[in-house]
Amino acid sequence: MTRARKSLIDLASTPYYHLIARCVRRAFLCGEDKYTGKNFDHRREWLVERMKLLSSIFAIEIAAYAIMSNHYHLVVKVNKQQALDWSDDEVIERWYKLYNGNQLVERYLSGEVLDEASKVFLDKTIAQWRSRLYDISWYMKNLNEFIAREANKEDKCTGKYWEGRYKSQALLDETALLSCMAYVDLNPIRANIATNLEDSDFTSIQERLAQFKANQTQQVNTSQTLKQNDDSQHHKQPKQLKPFGGSHVDSALPFKLLDYLELVDWSGRHIHPKKKGYISKAVPKILLTHNIEEAVWLEQVQRFRRQYANFAGSSQALKQQAAKNDAKWYKGTG
Repeated sequence: MTRARKSLIDLASTPYYHLIARCVRRAFLCGEDKYTGKNFDHRREWLVERMKLLSSIFAIEIAAYAIMSNHYHLVVKVNKQQALDWSDDEVIERWYKLYNGNQLVERYLSGEVLDEASKVFLDKTIAQWRSRLYDISWYMKNLNEFIAREANKEDKCTGKYWEGRYKSQALLDETALLSCMAYVDLNPIRANIATNLEDSDFTSIQERLAQFKANQTQQVNTSQTLKQNDDSQHHKQPKQLKPFGGSHVDSALPFKLLDYLELVDWSGRHIHPKKKGYISKAVPKILLTHNIEEAVWLEQVQRFRRQYANFAGSSQALKQQAAKNDAKWYKGTG
């Protein structure tokens, strides 16, 4: 049974969410269509550019992404407090980047003195816009509608482009967040369309590695040099992605960048048996730090979408969320 979106997005429980949208029928988001011979890789650029533009407007930060041939994955953090801290003028400015305003707002911006009734209506309007600017549904609406219009225009057709409303998973704890991000970043590896992280096109891991390499005086070897560099310089990470920094760094992902790169590289080598290269026998430090068993981790990054439904986390976190939502259980509790 379809659940109400308000029961799936619970910012009081977690600000982190895994979002997935899939094209309808055989519609292509990107890649080579073997039936028509057309290549749609340029649509990946549409999507990446649009989601980054929206994240610069919404109080929604991108932690990870992967653009596949007929679907995409996003891991985002909703920064509600940031939106609440915006001034009224900043809310209006951000809203105007996507939508037209109304006559009352225009009067306010022109400096006109408003009567009390107009002020009340203006405050309600700005409050509504503010809430929408940290609303995942409004973010996804802007993202998917834009891509659908551009794709239909290019295909010279009309009609439904996306399979349905986007799917979401609430990531209830740090282990769920970490494994989901790795699951997303390893999509091209699992799909056997890339043999290493550097060639995993249109993924956040590729973007992070490219930026990391640009910061180094010599080429990065993901199995050796990662252990020799200090990743405290989180400000040098891609500007349009939420940075890694560890739990001690405010407004950053609660993991160190080098630990994460090492972990995803190690996971990819175990998941993809045909991948060439040295398979380290040492368990990545981040698994030890977060007390995650190796076998459990590998199962999660391979089967994350099947292991959980709308909520992901430890058995205890899932049971607590189920009780909060008056549900008997959530998939993944055991």
